[in-house]
Amino acid sequence: MVSYGCSKIQPLLVNLMIVFPNAKINIGLNIVSRRTDGYHNLETVFYPIKLFDALEALPAESLTFRASGLGIPGREEDNLCLKAYYLIAGDYQLPRVNIHLHKHIPIGAGLGGGSADAAFFIKLIDQQFNLGLSLEQKLNYARQLGADCAFFIESKPVFAYEKGDRFEPVNLDLSNYSIALVMPPAHVSTSEAYRGVKPYWPARSVKELIKLPVEEWKSYIKNDFEESVFKNHVMIRGVKAALYESGAVYASMSGSGASVFGLFKQKPDLAHLQQLNQVFYDM
Repeated sequence: MVSYGCSKIQPLLVNLMIVFPNAKINIGLNIVSRRTDGYHNLETVFYPIKLFDALEALPAESLTFRASGLGIPGREEDNLCLKAYYLIAGDYQLPRVNIHLHKHIPIGAGLGGGSADAAFFIKLIDQQFNLGLSLEQKLNYARQLGADCAFFIESKPVFAYEKGDRFEPVNLDLSNYSIALVMPPAHVSTSEAYRGVKPYWPARSVKELIKLPVEEWKSYIKNDFEESVFKNHVMIRGVKAALYESGAVYASMSGSGASVFGLFKQKPDLAHLQQLNQVFYDM
């Protein structure tokens, strides 16, 4: 557990002390150009799914952070929730809090779990201490913490572009499909994923392609990371193939992997994938 200084500021509390950050999947992901700041411009559709962490912040004498559930790599003091706290504390005199994060969203999966935790922490602190942050303020804080972090401030389907932190709303509802998510025991680093990609502008934007019937997505919507990731990680490629063999109308790796999701017209039987992989249904 990490502990930081103390404060005698008395917080103004509201009832909300715990939130449940959700994951996302990428529907299509095109790496379109390199940026001068070291990032890449991309385009994708972020879609929220029903896979959650739990995040609690309670008033305390000192700022502390502890985690449970899935192990979180790296130093605790580098957690994005703590970085979000200090970012806001640069503008507001925040009370100290005890942060407890229970991880359930797989890590290194292309699901945005860490970004979701940070974005939901911003919203939690705003509501708990009655800061009155505007939507744009919350988005600006989130953009400083990670490329996809801002998506989770509203967590609704969007077309994302530039670094993945600029959005346009999209009319997309997958509630009539069963979403199955498979997390194989593989790790794909972001740097590895980008090394195998050559940026290019697609002939048709994913913003337009998602208007096609979902049954046609397989032929038109792709994730640019898959070609190189599948070469180095045969297991991930095999999961995508298995989802199609099990009846998926569309399947794709999410983000830079390693998770793969499938859209099904009815809940599939994926028992054959559960021996080696984590499998989540009805996301």
